[in-house]
Amino acid sequence: MNADRQAFWRGKRVLVTGGAGFLGSALCHALAGLGARVTAIDAMLPDGGANIANLEGAGVLLVRGDVREVELHSLVTGIDVLFNMAAQTSHMGGQRDPVADIAINAVAQVRLVQALREAAPAARVVHASTRQFYGRPIRLPVDELHPVQPPDANGVSKFAGEQYWLLEQRVLGRPVTALRLTNCYGPRLRIRDARQTFLGIWLRRVIEGEPFEVWGGEQLRDLAYVDDVTDAFLAAAEHADAPAIAGRAFNLGGAPPASLLDLAERLIAANDGEGRFEVKEFPADRAPIDIGSYHADDRAFRAATGWAPKVGLDEGLRRSLVWYRARLVDYV
Repeated sequence: MNADRQAFWRGKRVLVTGGAGFLGSALCHALAGLGARVTAIDAMLPDGGANIANLEGAGVLLVRGDVREVELHSLVTGIDVLFNMAAQTSHMGGQRDPVADIAINAVAQVRLVQALREAAPAARVVHASTRQFYGRPIRLPVDELHPVQPPDANGVSKFAGEQYWLLEQRVLGRPVTALRLTNCYGPRLRIRDARQTFLGIWLRRVIEGEPFEVWGGEQLRDLAYVDDVTDAFLAAAEHADAPAIAGRAFNLGGAPPASLLDLAERLIAANDGEGRFEVKEFPADRAPIDIGSYHADDRAFRAATGWAPKVGLDEGLRRSLVWYRARLVDYV
């Protein structure tokens, strides 16, 4: 364990919104292991990524509450760091109910902003953002100067939420950083369906010995393993007051890009060659919001923090299968 990292986090008061979800719970485990005093808040909505099993053994305080309506002042009073992971991530959910979508991804963010202004004016903030609002890329890889052209309601609301947080740095000087994530995967991901990412249901089907569907197949993705993503969030918080970091949004990528067809083959290979898939056309309701190929240019974040992913795609897939196979009952 890095001694400087442990020294930074020991005794720090940290709030993780969406703390029982996929990435939030991974952060909770890491932070508690570093000696931080961690509180997680999560609405535990059935359609989201939250799972009580995600926090098993973490040793953190879980508050069940929705950031849209819970009393926030007491939760944020005196915190040193906020990891803001709570969000509506379902693209089709946002399309079906854009009012609820913006209530979570934008209005609730303003509630958090106001609470921190009053009760934790010096707290650092790392906000989980997304590559979704770039829309269909006009060039690859996608850097932070790429035009923002959201393909769906979820992309619009997520961009608004990100900008409210970055405004805090520009206006009040709060140390805030946003990480625009690519597809993330690994332990604690929702795998009962495809609400968080297509890879979730792929993992489930392979473990259960059932075929999975590949829509299209030629699209490129640069998947990021959860341990690498967690490391990036920690690094962002540790450097949040540095001029090269404060008030900026950074792309975060992962492994070198692979087509969905290649990814499907590599998932089967990671499962000792067991598994099968079917290539299908995009469903009519999803085709208009598909962004095609995407992979991130994340050189800016690497240069600013020294971060780099360590877990390759094949190893990450293997680790994920091993982890879920032992815990499948908790995730389906």
